Amino acid sequence: MSSNANGTLYVGVTSDLIRRVYQHKEGLVEGFTKKYHVKKLVYYEIYEEVLYAIQREKNLKFWIRNWKIELIEKMNPEWRDLYGDLF
Repeated sequence: MSSNANGTLYVGVTSDLIRRVYQHKEGLVEGFTKKYHVKKLVYYEIYEEVLYAIQREKNLKFWIRNWKIELIEKMNPEWRDLYGDLF
């Protein structure tokens, strides 16, 4: 999940997390993240099977905001940008 300074949350799936987060940070991807300036990676999960990742994304998109916040804060209580941790 990604966030901006106003707390907007974005949930997505990708086969290349480093590349995708870079694209969002640089504003290279048209759509929600560019429109709302979502540039900070605050939570992620890794799946071996793409179908599981897609199903998890769909589930998370239907979660209420408070559930997403609780999930993020279990892994990342300070809401640090985790992008640098990927290297």
